[in-house]
Amino acid sequence: MIRIGCAVWAYPGWVGDFFPPGTRSSEFLKLYSRQLTTVEGNTTFYATPSSATVARWATETPATFRFCCKLPREVSHGGSLAAKVPQARAFVERMQGLGERCGPFFLQLPPGYGPTRLADLERFLAGWPTEAALAVEVRHPDWYVPVGEKPLMALLDRYRIGWVVMDVRPIRDPDDPGGALLNDARERKPDVPLRPLRGGGPTLIRYIGHPDLERNDPFLEEWAARVTEWAQTDPRIYLFMHCPDEAQSPRLCRDITARLRNRGAPIAEAEPKPNEPPAQLDLF
Repeated sequence: MIRIGCAVWAYPGWVGDFFPPGTRSSEFLKLYSRQLTTVEGNTTFYATPSSATVARWATETPATFRFCCKLPREVSHGGSLAAKVPQARAFVERMQGLGERCGPFFLQLPPGYGPTRLADLERFLAGWPTEAALAVEVRHPDWYVPVGEKPLMALLDRYRIGWVVMDVRPIRDPDDPGGALLNDARERKPDVPLRPLRGGGPTLIRYIGHPDLERNDPFLEEWAARVTEWAQTDPRIYLFMHCPDEAQSPRLCRDITARLRNRGAPIAEAEPKPNEPPAQLDLF
């Protein structure tokens, strides 16, 4: 099933809109997971959670919810990937405490990690635990030309690894002067071309939306059509909606959800706990 979510689950600015007024921070994950079905787990990039924290995340979310946890930066940004296989395996073991809520893992390679290191990437993927789904995001520009892209996609297919699609077009319009939020996003987000490809595993789509929500309409319509078509052959698709104004990210989730529903796409539905009504039904 297609799953839709944000980059974070704990954003105080959502209180009063996405979260009911008066919501405490300790309730954010519980309420988030009753409205959206996945989250891009960026928090694990900075620190591996304790076993107790992982267990708490599991108890606070429905069984249908999925965490897509980013590998720690000590693994992805610490030199040779092949040398970090033991740390990667330990991280996977820790996150398996989520049980069925553990979605695909997410390896984000640094901008300096280019195609000349393909052999290192292959050794890492060969040592990756096959029971854990994984998707890879690349940022070096040489991956986005045929001589780099072709062997990379063949590698992902061979090891059944997914591809992370980055779409930064909404914030890269050269005729849009933007503002402080938009310009900050342009500095922080990679300037990579859109490559709507699929690897050998689940597909993760990171959509970086424009804070002027109407500007997203043509891009979201394009994605709704593409994802609906992709889902006919493999519905393991995770859509993560980003926005320079994080307050708007749930609205982008609502928008793409509506477009996919109109096309009859197979969307995973949020599932409240037994005898517990879903929060903020009017969001969707």
